[in-house]
Amino acid sequence: MVEAGMETSQSVVAGTPSTTVAHAPTQERSEPPLTGGACDLVTVPTRQGLEAVDILRRGTGDAVGPVLHDDGCTTLGFVVPPGTAAAWDVPGSTCTETDGRGLRLNPEPPVEGSDWLLPPGEADLATDPAVLRAALGEAARIIKAADSCR
Repeated sequence: MVEAGMETSQSVVAGTPSTTVAHAPTQERSEPPLTGGACDLVTVPTRQGLEAVDILRRGTGDAVGPVLHDDGCTTLGFVVPPGTAAAWDVPGSTCTETDGRGLRLNPEPPVEGSDWLLPPGEADLATDPAVLRAALGEAARIIKAADSCR
């Protein structure tokens, strides 16, 4: 789902989650509105992503923004505010800085070989990175627990 020329930040080492410092939090939400089509994209394995979508949708308010999936059903991509990639640190995920290149929030899939799981207009403008980080952590724990019961 990543196009050439986009910068990515991939976290491969477990660590204490840090706050996303590249955007200014507000009292109601910690992400700023998307402007000019610029946004970042957090990509995770499908199983973890679907669990996280369920967790976010069960939460209070509209906690999940647009979500992409690839045709191979191997990854989900969460639209997050621009600047998130600079501080993204969740193991097993990648955050791509699009800077408005290649990812447009309209009903058409932004990248060939992808489609919207939650299209723009049916979701918030972006998923709050702090909320997404927590949901991905919870999803990983759920998956680990389920797999250990087999």
